[in-house]
Amino acid sequence: MRLLADSHVLIWWAENPAQLTPAARAAIADPENHVFMSAASLWEIGLKVAKGKLRVPANFAQMLRLGGFTDLPVHARHAERSLTLPAVHTDPFDRMLVAQALEEGLTLVSCDQWIAGYGVRQIVA
Repeated sequence: MRLLADSHVLIWWAENPAQLTPAARAAIADPENHVFMSAASLWEIGLKVAKGKLRVPANFAQMLRLGGFTDLPVHARHAERSLTLPAVHTDPFDRMLVAQALEEGLTLVSCDQWIAGYGVRQIVA
């Protein structure tokens, strides 16, 4: 399975995996699965760190890479897809993750319930 971890999932996985549901933990830990982290998530996390709303280690992204997460760049097709999504949710970072999941055929690992409104495959975090 190919997974895309939401921003909060990346933080929980790094800091306290017990916050995730057993299904999410098992899916991320399964070596048969390919788990991606979006550049949009890293950007969102970085903005929150810069505003003092969040603290993560300076090498946060590298820690995740070493733990098996793969970078997922934001491409123009992702941006275009995000602009065609219905107005279920307005957060641009979340909309980008939905667009990436749809464009790349990924299952989104997230605790956000509104995701169901987009028809994206989801593992509840």
